[in-house]
Amino acid sequence: VAMSQWAGLLSTAAKVNLLVLLVSVVFSWSSLSDRVPEFALTKIEESDIKDDSGNEPVTEDDADPEDLEVFYPTHQWQTLRPGQAVPAGSHVRLNLQTGGREAKLPDTENGNRDTREGRRRKRLGKVDVDANSFTSQELKEALAKMKESEKAERKAQEEEVRKKFRPIEQLKEEFEKLNMKMETDYEIMVKLISKFNSSASTLDEKVAALYDLEYYVHQVDNAKDFLSMGGLRLVIDGLNSTEAALKEHAAFVLGAALSSNPKVQIEAIEGGALQKLLVILATEQPLAVRKKALFALSSMLRHFPYAQQQFLKLGGLQVLRSLFRQKGMETLHVRVVTLLYDLIMEKMLLEDSQHGEQLEEKLQQYRQVRLVPAVVEQDWCVLVPNLLAMPEHDTREKVLKLVGVLMAFCREHYRGDPALGTTLGLLRSEYEELAAQEQREGDKDGYFGELLGSINTIIQEL
Repeated sequence: VAMSQWAGLLSTAAKVNLLVLLVSVVFSWSSLSDRVPEFALTKIEESDIKDDSGNEPVTEDDADPEDLEVFYPTHQWQTLRPGQAVPAGSHVRLNLQTGGREAKLPDTENGNRDTREGRRRKRLGKVDVDANSFTSQELKEALAKMKESEKAERKAQEEEVRKKFRPIEQLKEEFEKLNMKMETDYEIMVKLISKFNSSASTLDEKVAALYDLEYYVHQVDNAKDFLSMGGLRLVIDGLNSTEAALKEHAAFVLGAALSSNPKVQIEAIEGGALQKLLVILATEQPLAVRKKALFALSSMLRHFPYAQQQFLKLGGLQVLRSLFRQKGMETLHVRVVTLLYDLIMEKMLLEDSQHGEQLEEKLQQYRQVRLVPAVVEQDWCVLVPNLLAMPEHDTREKVLKLVGVLMAFCREHYRGDPALGTTLGLLRSEYEELAAQEQREGDKDGYFGELLGSINTIIQEL
């Protein structure tokens, strides 16, 4: 009985304690509600609370973007007015006592105010935080000014481009005018030939006409037109002129027109050009006239075996050899040596090539040209090596090439010429030193090395 009475007393005491605890909680909640606003509930996001009229309050999303008034939060709680837009990242709370919304900037953990808005202000510089400074109307006006500024800048750039460049329409008109005035090469050559052939033209005008013609007749097609319009005949006749300047430039034009042009070569030799050129070279003429005559002769003979055959029949080798006995003609010696070397190699290369039907016919023509026997008979074997004493490397190169080509025909004479052996020995010593210097400079296959190789080959064959 005593134990059951003791349990009933404990149960009664527990019930009294529970009642006291509930009363304390209610009293604490009432006291908390009566305290100052800083203990109001705080929330980060907006709620669906309605106002006294039963309508939902206007939020940033519901208001017209153009009517929103910008709210600039600080680190203190501020009351939001209806329709104000809250910057992203701000803390917003609902004051349960006043029923209004309050907002402020969030505080960082280390006490620094490094918010997105703060970073934006640092990036943009000093910003006016007055709420009345950036109304929607002012933003529209600022945007309009920016567009006007960009438009004005673009217009200024276009004006600058117009000043530097002309419109395409104007360029087309100018090109059309140029095309109307542009003359063909044929028309120009007709005028130049007419000026050269006119008795009213002065000597200077005729020389100028020939000078310009030389530029045009370098082209194969122009040279053929020059032939068809009678220009070649006039230039060949000009070789007989008593004026040295006309002879010089007439030979210059003739040589340009003959270069690698078989049709003009045939017409020129049939027109007597070969005989006139040999006469100029064989008679007393200024050096400039002979240079151009030798140029024209070389252009006529190269790759034209019929002209080479006629050259030998007319005593052309004797004419060229006579230039070595005349004073003041030293500059022509290397040109003569080069011409002979080219003519001999031309035939040798053709004989070593594969023979087709056309090449066989041409080879038959070359076989009638006995150039090398004529060179040996007229003592060119003696004359050519003497040119090795000349100081120019280019001249020595040309002479060494011709000596090497003539070795098979002039070997006995070369072996009996002690002066040639002495000269070759001196040249070998000179070019050994020059070739060694080339190799020290990193040029293993240099110019002097090639000359040394030619000298050693000739010495070995002797």
